[in-house]
Amino acid sequence: MLQKVSISRCNDYRYEDVYSSVKHSIDLLGGIGEYVKTGQRVLLKPNLLTGKHPDMAITTHPAIVKAVITLVREAGGRPFIGDSPAAFPFAKEGIDKIAEITGMRSVADEMDVDIVDLSEAVAVRGPDGGIFKEHAISKVALNSDLVINLPKLKTHSQMVLTSAVKNLFGCVPGTRKVQWHYKAGVDRIYFARMLVEVSQIINPALTIVDGIIGLEGDGPGSAGTPRHIGLIVTGTDCSAVDLVVSRIAGVAWDQIPTIIAAREKGICKDLNEVVILGEMISKVAIKDFKLPVSVDLEFGPKVMRGIIKESVMVKPIENRDICTLCGECAAICPTGVITVGEKRLEIDYRRCISCFCCIEICPQGAMRSKKGLLTLLLS
Repeated sequence: MLQKVSISRCNDYRYEDVYSSVKHSIDLLGGIGEYVKTGQRVLLKPNLLTGKHPDMAITTHPAIVKAVITLVREAGGRPFIGDSPAAFPFAKEGIDKIAEITGMRSVADEMDVDIVDLSEAVAVRGPDGGIFKEHAISKVALNSDLVINLPKLKTHSQMVLTSAVKNLFGCVPGTRKVQWHYKAGVDRIYFARMLVEVSQIINPALTIVDGIIGLEGDGPGSAGTPRHIGLIVTGTDCSAVDLVVSRIAGVAWDQIPTIIAAREKGICKDLNEVVILGEMISKVAIKDFKLPVSVDLEFGPKVMRGIIKESVMVKPIENRDICTLCGECAAICPTGVITVGEKRLEIDYRRCISCFCCIEICPQGAMRSKKGLLTLLLS
């Protein structure tokens, strides 16, 4: 079955422009009334990765969320905002603090909607044909009448480029995130398969991508660089949306683990299965979009893997001029290889799996990725 994805232009975050562009993108798909019915309780799932100002392009901009709240109410729905941020519950920032810093609290108060943390999990059977028998998914997300997915267009050190599918990882409670990041550090495709299955379980009615200002380089956290893109991308199928976003960014599908995993399942194999509405990809494609440094760790003869890993490993390292030794990186590290010393961080790179949770969570943006010698020579 052909999937529909719309592309709308939006140059900045002035609310009137955002509302107009988001509404137009949904109208191209039939209008908000096709998806939201009177009385339905609607979860709006933005990207609230961590407490960063929206200008840093790490989290979904509050103007996008405000526009969607307005549209849902126009259709008679009852919207609320929810996420399980990467920082929660390991770091000092809870969801209330993150909502305040990202501007989400201001919008929620203005629009009189709740912000809910998605930390309470229930066990859910994996989708038919899936490889995971069970998933731990937010009870709140599952009990919502429908979900509207509001991801940010940005790079990711493990998943290369993320939007629709990856954002629904926020419906997996924080404690489980660490377990999955451990697996991801060894096998990114394994992680991507899990993400695709989670997106199938949540099955959002709409995905609306904040691509007005995206993030390029070593995302998804503070090591990335904001990049003006000027687009809203909307669709009903997460993998179709991701495929369109990847083409806009000029990234081949076989570079993106979540798209590889979706194609394994026979989901949205090619743009031939997508009807593009609104702007043409060829007219809005981004030139020279910078991707993150990313290298798989498990390859080569087993006896040589330690040597190979050391020479090609892309590893996290702190900028000592910025690092405040707050310890949030150590708290979230799934393998426990980071220790906070008196003057610097100590990282056991022999056990580091390059999951980059430390980069993702660092409140100062002090953590960066550093290439191994062989990777530097070959790049």
